[in-house]
Amino acid sequence: MAQAAERAARITQATATIGDSEFDRDTAVVRREEGVYDAELSAGWTIIRAVNGGYLLAMLGRALGDALPHPDPFSVSAHYLTASVPGPAMIRTQTVRTGRTLSTGQASLFQYAEDGTETERIRVIATYGDLDTLSEEVRTSAKPPAIPPVEHCLGPGDGPAPIPGSSAIADRIDIKLDPATVGWAVGAPSGKGEMRGWFGLADGRDPDPLSLLLTVDALPPTAFELGLKGWTPTVELTTHVRCRPAPGPLRVSITTRNLAGGFLEEDADVWDSADRLVAQSRQLARAPRG
Repeated sequence: MAQAAERAARITQATATIGDSEFDRDTAVVRREEGVYDAELSAGWTIIRAVNGGYLLAMLGRALGDALPHPDPFSVSAHYLTASVPGPAMIRTQTVRTGRTLSTGQASLFQYAEDGTETERIRVIATYGDLDTLSEEVRTSAKPPAIPPVEHCLGPGDGPAPIPGSSAIADRIDIKLDPATVGWAVGAPSGKGEMRGWFGLADGRDPDPLSLLLTVDALPPTAFELGLKGWTPTVELTTHVRCRPAPGPLRVSITTRNLAGGFLEEDADVWDSADRLVAQSRQLARAPRG
């Protein structure tokens, strides 16, 4: 009990110095010793039955940013082993390699049962660098998604009854979905496996490389537009951060081309207010069983 109280006090002290952003406070980690961090998974980032995977990725990304000599996530690959729940957690990090421009590390998040049994929830391997040192040259055929102006898009309050289960995360993010991708909300899914929308944090915090790890996993799953309902748990998620995002809202486009054997992929592109592709991701998820 004394150790738990001491750990809680350290986290409270650390979050008090972070500032006004709920995202920053709720992804705070406190170094206990080299390679070991204490954290508190907030109930405010749950959806349906579990803590959101993008929120978890951002928390592990924060720990790796502290542990590695380079500041910014370039490529982060996560395997979700068991569903995380609100409450205390511990993160262990390991530096795999350091170089002049890139460093690679791994991290795992653990939670404990009342009997002290340790359960690994998520394991990450990531490469970090410095986004401010990258060349400004861009050669791309990618184009920003065609999304109606934000005032013509739809938020959680514009739909019918909420999804059964927790939707606490909806109070912490500001999402406005393209009306062409919300047929599922009124019982008329398009069947196209597409989700598009505007994204920001509800408290107005501007995006940065760490929050992009949340952004790629924050929209409703494309499975809803395929006519499926229920939890769509992530099995593996890889995110590439391409450049530091400009202030302002982000545009997110997610597509699924193949649902087979009970699993589907989701490919996400994230664009900033300067029309730059700032993040890309692919995840493998289990299709809802309901």
